[in-house]
Amino acid sequence: MSVKLTDGPDVDPYKGEREGKLREVGGQAVWSLSSCKAGFGVDQLRDGSLDTYWQSDGPQPHLVNIQFRRKMTIQDICIYADYKADESYTPNRISIRAGNHFNDLSEIEQVELSEPSGWVAIALKDLHGKPIRTFMIQIAVLSNHQNGRDTHMRQIKIHSPVQDVSVAKRPNFTTVQMSQYSCIR
Repeated sequence: MSVKLTDGPDVDPYKGEREGKLREVGGQAVWSLSSCKAGFGVDQLRDGSLDTYWQSDGPQPHLVNIQFRRKMTIQDICIYADYKADESYTPNRISIRAGNHFNDLSEIEQVELSEPSGWVAIALKDLHGKPIRTFMIQIAVLSNHQNGRDTHMRQIKIHSPVQDVSVAKRPNFTTVQMSQYSCIR
């Protein structure tokens, strides 16, 4: 599997949603964390505010577990990290893992972040260049900047491609005989 990393102020995690190409599917998942300080957990990680964050409270690696009830197609993961605000709490090295459950997770890729300030988009593709299909994703923070112990993540978005199954898409028939089937009465 291959991972494409895009980061910086130009990354807009809402662009694909506005264009109707992606949908955020994190709300369909059950989220859990390896640890968190009181008041800095999943609710803050998913509240849509860049001012709140998850703060881990324990030994590394720090884990974010995202479990879906059914197998999902995942195109990318967007993470908001702010080195200027969080300094040594900012993730430096992240491992993205996928599988059917906790016992069969395999690492897709490790991503190095260099003082990120804004959204980081990690495209998840299989060997054929298509979005991965999985029941579970685990984001593991392996290390922080300045050898920090605990981590801050301000937001995480999980995107799935929108399947276009509109009725407007109909076959383009080339013969008169077949064009009679192009309309539904």
